[in-house]
Amino acid sequence: MAIPIHAVVLAGGAGTRFWPLSREARPKPLLRVAGAGSLLADAVARARRVASPGCVWLVCGREHVEVVRREAGIAKSRTLVEPAMRNTAAAIGLAAARIAAESPQAVMVVLPADHRVPRAGAFAAAVRKAARAASREGALVTLGVRPTRAETGYGYIRLGDAAGASHPGLHRVARFVEKPDATTAERFLASGDHLWNSGMFVWRAGSLLAELAQHAPEIARALAPVAALPAKAGSRAVGDAITRAYRRMPKAPIDTAVLERSANVWCLPVSFPWSDVGTWASLAQELGVNGAASSVIAGTAFTFDAPGNLIAAGDRPIVLLGVRGVAVIDAGDALLIANLERSGDVRNVVASLRKRGRRDLL
Repeated sequence: MAIPIHAVVLAGGAGTRFWPLSREARPKPLLRVAGAGSLLADAVARARRVASPGCVWLVCGREHVEVVRREAGIAKSRTLVEPAMRNTAAAIGLAAARIAAESPQAVMVVLPADHRVPRAGAFAAAVRKAARAASREGALVTLGVRPTRAETGYGYIRLGDAAGASHPGLHRVARFVEKPDATTAERFLASGDHLWNSGMFVWRAGSLLAELAQHAPEIARALAPVAALPAKAGSRAVGDAITRAYRRMPKAPIDTAVLERSANVWCLPVSFPWSDVGTWASLAQELGVNGAASSVIAGTAFTFDAPGNLIAAGDRPIVLLGVRGVAVIDAGDALLIANLERSGDVRNVVASLRKRGRRDLL
């Protein structure tokens, strides 16, 4: 019997580290950073590779719902709108509540909308393998990416014992590790038993709700009325219930709310290319920018003795001469020139602009 699979694409948040292309009115998942499609469109395409027909869901914020839903091509009945940002435990729990009301045994796949996973076939095969474990054992399965470098910007998973002969390749999770310093990251890379925490998860919707009830009861209580609505409840009834739930909902990431507390978390190590595209620097690294090569992700650019740069041109060409290691991002009304090593600080620029009342640039 086929496992019913629902895929949930999380498209909340503004992505302030990708300013000036990412704005309040045009969040990070809408960026086109490589190829023809946006990050969101690519995530939805991956979701449709693994989900049962008509079972792709979108979770997004109220301020972006129209533009995000249009880009994703997701029906209104499959779009869950968060009235406020409450982090990933709320967003994932909300999706689990509605999926469980429709299909109590369904497996849900959680996919952030702003990741880059160029090998969609390998991704789909991994999800199907994880779904079998989630369906049969009730495990919470996270996809752990084998690290290719000593990355300090990602959280890590330390692998524990093998899950058993029935599920070859899967392991129990020994522990989750916060973003390490450079020395620790080097040690993790050499150890072979530490993986990047990708933020992609596979589990039964009912299993996740049970874990929330045990480890995050405030979130579970807030979501209970949403979960109690019948599967065919109207969008107004669902929206009103979500609004009431979010008034009571505490903020918490799913990692600290559930995964770090549960004894039932498994990990499937995967080796396909993956990036959470967190900063201009990580995008540059993902696109192969190095001491000998630059990358142009939009518009027209000319470089002269200028390797190692990331360039997004707008309506006018950009010319770089004798510089290296910078991001040059032209949004038309704002131009960012940043040392790639400092690109994580772009969020501080956005915070400063907000303090100065420059809403026109946000």
